[in-house]
Amino acid sequence: MVSATLTEVAKFLKPGIKTITIDQMAETFIRDNGGVPSFKGYHGFPYTLCISVNEVVVHGFPGNYELKDGDIISVDCGFYKNSYHGDSAYTFAIGNVKPEVLQLLKVTKESVFRGVAQAKEHNRVGDISFAVENYTSRENPYGVVRELVGHGVGKELHEDPQVPNNGKRGDGKKLKEGMVLAIEPMINLGTREVYTLDDGWTVVTKDKKPSAHFEHTTAVRRNAGEPLSSFAVIEAAEIANPELNSSYYNFNVDTTAL
Repeated sequence: MVSATLTEVAKFLKPGIKTITIDQMAETFIRDNGGVPSFKGYHGFPYTLCISVNEVVVHGFPGNYELKDGDIISVDCGFYKNSYHGDSAYTFAIGNVKPEVLQLLKVTKESVFRGVAQAKEHNRVGDISFAVENYTSRENPYGVVRELVGHGVGKELHEDPQVPNNGKRGDGKKLKEGMVLAIEPMINLGTREVYTLDDGWTVVTKDKKPSAHFEHTTAVRRNAGEPLSSFAVIEAAEIANPELNSSYYNFNVDTTAL
């Protein structure tokens, strides 16, 4: 259901739409489908979605900002139903986005699957962290945000263990089959340094360069992690929406093999 909500968002996005309108649409969809927005009221967060545009990394407030051609927009969504939370995020490109920003989206999206592949029994959290960091900051020239991390997810929205996007192989909590983790790289085009606005929530890149964010709720399995959220349904809506730019990503890539 969390993926279905992001799919509805993908159908809806276009230049000129206010981010608060996206938030309202998502809340209606969640409640119409028997769910509760996981984020709304969580430690006082006042909205259904975290909507983060361009240099906003995460936890952006929906508001009166109108999307423009060339923007990127990270939409982070939590869906609570049947006593469990789903948590997923996806970054969309609106229209004519600069090639270097599209490349950032591509690498960040691929890094999620590199992390998921390491979410297997007898590995440790650090194996996930290393896979993400190695791909995004060693194989590619990006800044990996360290102040914010992935996490366990289940009956609570945020559970142990924390899942950083930087780390060493073999470090951290040992993984067991059946654990569920939210793996969520937050990767900046420039510096990894960030700061929080006066609202206490909105995290922004220090150099004002764009940031990308993708997230999968992932089950630890014996041989590799299993994404429980789906990007495939979101991608289908992304391709079908002429206002969105999906050219940055080869949808024929076998991401399970990364």
